[in-house]
Amino acid sequence: MSEVSPRPLGARSYRAFLFDMDGTLINSIAAAERVWSRFAERHGLDVQAFLPTMHGKRGVDTISQLNLPGVDPVAEAARITQEEIDDTEGVVPIAGAIEFLKGLPADRWAIVTSSPRALAFARLKAAGVTPPTLLVTAEDVTKGKPAPDCYRLGAERLGVDPADCLVFEDVPAGVLAGESAGCDVVVITATHDHPFETSHPAIPGYVGLSVEADPEGLRILGEARG
Repeated sequence: MSEVSPRPLGARSYRAFLFDMDGTLINSIAAAERVWSRFAERHGLDVQAFLPTMHGKRGVDTISQLNLPGVDPVAEAARITQEEIDDTEGVVPIAGAIEFLKGLPADRWAIVTSSPRALAFARLKAAGVTPPTLLVTAEDVTKGKPAPDCYRLGAERLGVDPADCLVFEDVPAGVLAGESAGCDVVVITATHDHPFETSHPAIPGYVGLSVEADPEGLRILGEARG
């Protein structure tokens, strides 16, 4: 763990904000773990040991890394995606997220998620979060998180340098992706069951925060409350 103290959230302004989705803007853990538990059981995996490994990554990458004999990762990931689209019970927004997003200019933020596009829209709808103009989803990159490609693409599509972006993330794979892309990172801890060691600022959610937007950039104001 770094000895450097995290930069205060409002210490600088950014040209754009890039948000992960699951665990960062919405809480979909219950729904995701219901579906992935069934997958683990079908393939004889230790469910409790497996579940923490699948968060924040593309489904096809999670399955490929298991090297399960006789399993087609693409076909299995497609099956799981459909099951997740069909099961959005209990998907809710992270506290304060909807109000926080309303303060952002539409052309200055994006969602960058490991979820397939159809699943992203299904979960955002279930949580009552209006989708942004720009989403980068699993289909848009060949290498998922922790590779930086998705966040670099998000910055590119918004027309800004990654160094001028603030990434909002909740899991190690996403944090590494943001770091590797050259962005600043803030960690959302709303869905964490255990302490998350990080040198980045960490906040429980968006309650108590607002955004000052001007031609020079976006600056976070206030102090997050749990």
